[in-house]
Amino acid sequence: MAQSQVPIPEHKLLESPNSRTIEIFDWSITASTNPISNASECDSLQATLGFPLPEMTFGNNLLTLEHKSSSWKYSFTTEGALKAVKNGELGPGDGGVKTVPTKPYDWTYTTTYPGGLEPSDSEKPSGEEKPVESKWIAADPEDPSQAIPMAELTRPDPILFYAEIPLFEDELHDNGSSALLVRIRVMPGCLFILARFTLRVDNVLFRQFDTRIYHSFSSSPPLIVRETSGWEAPYDRVKRLLPMRDDLTPLTDPSFITKALTEMPPRLSQGEGGKTGWRALGTRREITKLAS
Repeated sequence: MAQSQVPIPEHKLLESPNSRTIEIFDWSITASTNPISNASECDSLQATLGFPLPEMTFGNNLLTLEHKSSSWKYSFTTEGALKAVKNGELGPGDGGVKTVPTKPYDWTYTTTYPGGLEPSDSEKPSGEEKPVESKWIAADPEDPSQAIPMAELTRPDPILFYAEIPLFEDELHDNGSSALLVRIRVMPGCLFILARFTLRVDNVLFRQFDTRIYHSFSSSPPLIVRETSGWEAPYDRVKRLLPMRDDLTPLTDPSFITKALTEMPPRLSQGEGGKTGWRALGTRREITKLAS
């Protein structure tokens, strides 16, 4: 039996060399992907942060969502992500990894950045309309409308807009890799964002932090669901899951790492305190409601 066709809502696509925008319903969504920051841009950002930048810093990349009628705005930016990296000595809960001489910042660039309203947006001069701040509250676990419907997201609905936005990547002085990548897709009935931080420290551990954001265009008042999840496991524990013992290639594949960490029993990969005491382990779900 043929599948019923999903009606395509009215929308507009705008493109420039380094930026793409979709305007759909009451939303304007822009993804900007640019080359790696140049030396002067890196110097400026490093001065702001106070620690050395990742080798590949995409300082001009960003994803921005704007809900026009409520003036709500939400962004993922490289500066925002790196501001969430611990600067200074690491303490309990920071998930510090010690394999190299101690540095006065988190050399793994671990970030639990879930996106948000950037300071530059909230500090606009008087007279300019300021975006509305997000007020996140814990989701009701008994209310299915306050969860991310994975069944809907796995349906073969048309994708009206898709983008991959790398924010940073680093080889950790040949000790592994650290990267943050944001993906968005817009379907006829919803939008979905996955921001994924992946860390591999060779012979020590794997770590992942995901932020998922979901919005159904039919929700009234408009509802945004945000879910954040952290996992980590010892390097050898993940290595045991290799399909072929002598082929280590999958250990550099983010898809394999994700499958290994998320399919492990939660007591192993999300147990409170974990091996490093990282406070971001586990899953949290929140919602915010926008003005209609």
